[in-house]
Amino acid sequence: MTMDRRVRRTRQAVQRALVDLTLEKGYEAVTVTDLINRADVGRSTFYAHFTDKQDVLLSNIAEIDFLHRPPSTSGELFAFSLPMLEHAAEQQRLVKALLGRRGGGVLVARGEQMLATMIRDELTTRGAPASPSLDLVVICVAGAFMALLRQWVDGDFTATPTDLDTAFRTAVIPGVAALLGGQ
Repeated sequence: MTMDRRVRRTRQAVQRALVDLTLEKGYEAVTVTDLINRADVGRSTFYAHFTDKQDVLLSNIAEIDFLHRPPSTSGELFAFSLPMLEHAAEQQRLVKALLGRRGGGVLVARGEQMLATMIRDELTTRGAPASPSLDLVVICVAGAFMALLRQWVDGDFTATPTDLDTAFRTAVIPGVAALLGGQ
């Protein structure tokens, strides 16, 4: 189902407004009125598309297609890593607004939850049994990825997506391989 052009333009205007305002004054300080004014839409139009500012925030990540791919049983572990980092590089302004220091804790928690689900699904698809050990590994892998991504978008260091992917894999693959029995 394709979205009507007017609907898509309105949604994008509100989403852009959230990014701009978050970068300017931080997510917590942004109000629905701020979004309406910046996007130049009416209040009823805003509420026809979104329930609140958190809904706008979550809509930005819900539209990223590679977050919804089924896990693979073969190939490289955590194949999401490099595409996600490349997307973050292409959309650095958006990612910084959403995950950076001025972003909302709500999205960081939601991002970690989505990432943890992807990681758990991939590991169980590859044969890791549900266990407390799996839960701990998932927390460590998701935490490592999110910490690396957040520090990078906040400009704490300079690296390419490939450099970040290599660092992520170097740090987490040995522990995950041990969990999977050397697979």
